[in-house]
Amino acid sequence: MIHAVARPAFRRRIARVVGLAVGASAVVLGVPAWAQSGKPGATSASAAITGLAQFDTDLDRGGSFRWNGVLVSAKVARQFTDSLEVGASVRYDYQDWHFDAPTAFAGGAPWEQLHAPSLGLDFDFTVKPGLSLGVTPTVGWSYESGADAGDAVNWGAIFSATRVFSTDLVVGVGAGVFRQIDETQVFPFLIVSWQISDRLRLTNPFAAGPAGGAGLELAYALSDRWEIAGGGSYRSYRFRLKDEGPNANGIGENRFFPVFARMSWKLAPATKLDLYAAALVGGDLTLMDRGGNDVATDDYQTAPAIGLTLAHRF
Repeated sequence: MIHAVARPAFRRRIARVVGLAVGASAVVLGVPAWAQSGKPGATSASAAITGLAQFDTDLDRGGSFRWNGVLVSAKVARQFTDSLEVGASVRYDYQDWHFDAPTAFAGGAPWEQLHAPSLGLDFDFTVKPGLSLGVTPTVGWSYESGADAGDAVNWGAIFSATRVFSTDLVVGVGAGVFRQIDETQVFPFLIVSWQISDRLRLTNPFAAGPAGGAGLELAYALSDRWEIAGGGSYRSYRFRLKDEGPNANGIGENRFFPVFARMSWKLAPATKLDLYAAALVGGDLTLMDRGGNDVATDDYQTAPAIGLTLAHRF
């Protein structure tokens, strides 16, 4: 979750849903905090659905893989006081993987269908005008069909601090601390929303979460309804494997750097369609035993991917 507390008009300008969700908490579809109204008692909500696909990609040691999936997310937030907004979010990721003779994994698919439901809370505190603190605790499950979800718990929190320097510039820092199945990950990230000109904006494209930080995106408004953008980030996520078969109760991991281009069309004031084209670079897949010890790993070539998001705020 990205926190940027500013005057209400500025919050409305910078708050938006962002798209390409490559994986179970991978390139995350975020439903960021929609603009605070500044009026205690006000409630807002948003929802989005994303379809996505990574196309056939070669593995370095032989073989190939591809996957497609869907991600659904929603959030509701309430302004309790002038200085406190609280939100609740829910998300569900699904991926369907297909492998073709992966040499590093003994020629068989190390995993197939992946699921990642999660729940989160979001607390925004305005310490004083222009200065905000945020904390977002999250709990989720990341597992293959046939796995015990109780062995696939991910939990942790995002902590952030932001400062409003002007109506056009918000800067802050954040850190995520998460337990992903059997491993604790800590990562810092930069929070920025800079309206460089009437048309050009630098911001965070993704919500920070268990898989990594928020990344950076440079966006250009072609008109009131059309926008183009490009950016990148880093993502890493783990999942528990099914409890039967050669990799019973093992762990899978996918790590990569997504570099993307986006085109957005505002269908209505509160509804937007985002089309993403991405290259997933520096990627690798790892298969581990149930204790987290590496069994097999392989790098993969630059992977082409696309995503389409329909988002609406209420």
